[in-house]
Amino acid sequence: MAYIQGEGRKQSTLFPVVLDDLVPANHVCRVIDAFVEKLDMAQLGFERAQPAATGRPGYDPRALLKLYIYGYLNQLRSSRRLEAECRRNVELMWLLERLYPDYKSIAEFRRMHQESVTSAGAELVRLAKGCGLIRGEWIAIDGSKFRAVASIDSARERFQLQRYLDGMEKADSEHHGEVDASGVQAALDKLKEHPEPEANFMLMRGATAPAYNVQTAVDAEHAVIVTHSVVLDAADNRQLQPMVEAAARALNLESFHVTADAGYSNGKQAAECEQKGFELHIPTARNVHTRSGGLFYSREHFQYQAASDTYTCPAGKTLRRKRTRPKELDIVYRAASADCSTCSLKSNCTLAAQRSFTRHLHEETLLRMQERATPAAMRLRRSTVEHPFATMKYRIFGHPRLLLRGLKGARIEIGLATMAYNLKRMVQVAGVHALIGSIQKL
Repeated sequence: MAYIQGEGRKQSTLFPVVLDDLVPANHVCRVIDAFVEKLDMAQLGFERAQPAATGRPGYDPRALLKLYIYGYLNQLRSSRRLEAECRRNVELMWLLERLYPDYKSIAEFRRMHQESVTSAGAELVRLAKGCGLIRGEWIAIDGSKFRAVASIDSARERFQLQRYLDGMEKADSEHHGEVDASGVQAALDKLKEHPEPEANFMLMRGATAPAYNVQTAVDAEHAVIVTHSVVLDAADNRQLQPMVEAAARALNLESFHVTADAGYSNGKQAAECEQKGFELHIPTARNVHTRSGGLFYSREHFQYQAASDTYTCPAGKTLRRKRTRPKELDIVYRAASADCSTCSLKSNCTLAAQRSFTRHLHEETLLRMQERATPAAMRLRRSTVEHPFATMKYRIFGHPRLLLRGLKGARIEIGLATMAYNLKRMVQVAGVHALIGSIQKL
């Protein structure tokens, strides 16, 4: 029995007559094309949004933006790979109308347009809201680490140089010993030449590595990313208020429910958010008394008396307010030594002469926040905000490591990846034809 036979390579053919016939009517390329064509490129800040009257013609920024959105949707982030795909990928031939930009032009476009890409992503969020894909009632916030380009050895060398310079500066200010001017200059020159001077060591899968902390605020209706940011701080507890306010600006809303994990427990920022009308559902992170091995009375055993601003201990004695620590944002309460020295419960309370503990300056806010952090709210958080990171890392990036160096490069890449994720999510939920119809009505 013979095999299925193909056509001869030298056989003349009239197929395809039209390139449009090779791209299905429900293909995501058609959404990319419709969306980018509707953007006001000049208003968004793209270079060469209007062609120059003289000189060699350049590429339309719309074409290069389409190329990058398509690339990030298909794990094609390298400018050289995108250049190769333009010559062999029928979908890209259709999308770019058979333009074949070189890799330098492709890479230069991405390098130049961090803020413009972010603005284009904001336009996509507005489109999603206009299509009813964003409800704006519940917003989940989370952060995840993305590995930087820099190697561990390179980043470690940078930190060692910085410590050396700090030591020399301290010795010079205290007049301790002679400062090696040539060594300091060599260290400064080496720091200036470092290709990635901003990435910090962050914990990733049980080990530290140079990385950036990517923050996202995700709408709970269809898991569309409302806003994002890339920060150098490894911890999340200073990102609550900035992310809530950024989400409010992106959605043009004055209030909504916010859920996040205990890493975002920040009394001061939570109080600011509550004053502005946002309702927080976040578990409170409390310091645990580790010296007792869990045998001493915890905070829950002490009753706060709001009228007298005191605490009552399990033995019925009073802990009075002693001082406020503005830097630590807390108030210290302490029992009388005479009460503790004769107390029969002291062995279950403290090893010190008297029991003391602190109350946060925004304790009432933290308690309300903790009370709202129900199991249902935490399940909503997990189901909303975690899978976008998994999609971005392993379906869009292919592996969670950046290609561009520096904080600016990281922000450009995350901006493109977020746009690609949102577009993919919108197509899955609404469908190609409905999205194109909504875009054409804009």
